[in-house]
Amino acid sequence: MMTLLTRLWQTVFDLLSQFGGVLLLFLDIVRTMFTRRPRWKETIEQVYKIGWQSQAVVVITGAFTGMVFAVQTGLQFHKVKMDTAVGPVVAIAMLRELAPVLTGLMVAGRVGASIAAELGTMKVTEQIDALRSMGTSPTDYLAAPRFSALLVGLPMLTAEAMACSIFAGFYVAVNMLNIDPAYYWHNMLKFTAAKDVAAGLIKSVFFAAFIALIACHKGFNADEGAEGVGRATTQAVVVSSLTILIANFFIAVVFNSIVPI
Repeated sequence: MMTLLTRLWQTVFDLLSQFGGVLLLFLDIVRTMFTRRPRWKETIEQVYKIGWQSQAVVVITGAFTGMVFAVQTGLQFHKVKMDTAVGPVVAIAMLRELAPVLTGLMVAGRVGASIAAELGTMKVTEQIDALRSMGTSPTDYLAAPRFSALLVGLPMLTAEAMACSIFAGFYVAVNMLNIDPAYYWHNMLKFTAAKDVAAGLIKSVFFAAFIALIACHKGFNADEGAEGVGRATTQAVVVSSLTILIANFFIAVVFNSIVPI
């Protein structure tokens, strides 16, 4: 019994310690961004790596999610003669939930793993210690540009996923389900508002912050050796993905309480 309680306490302590480390890193990044000159070259390079090089996976994810959602929704709605409601359902679902969440998960797997592996390798090869010895803050030089780049890149990728999913869903609905395109667009525009787009983009900003903070924290605290870097990379992806899924619920609840559907 005591062993079980000891393990439970150790688990809780480790979780609180990890949360505290991420929070301190966030405060350090915010302080750096407001007190230091931005490293524009590094930030732009990270925006290119995070945004431009992630377009393929985001476009494919958004398009095929919109297509399969349109097919499944259309087949069920056809049973109750509500074919023209496919457009609004697909649009609202993609704008509010699926596009930001799936884009966040894809970027967490691709970019979060890359950041954690890169910083973890620098940690175990003592490059981060070398930066400190030269009077350069690792947060300023490494974490802040990646944090800023994700805040810029992920909302843009989310908007791209939204557009691709809606047009892909429209194509499937019109050409495979034989839904009238005029009714599809009319109903979609009638029941979709700017707040639906805003909800998805606001979520993507929070998801970007979570991915950047968790990946940087795991990289900075990687254990020695290749095994430690691999473990840090895996933890960064898993924790980022779980954080996105959990935070999505609470952000949706808060947003809907402020801006009713």
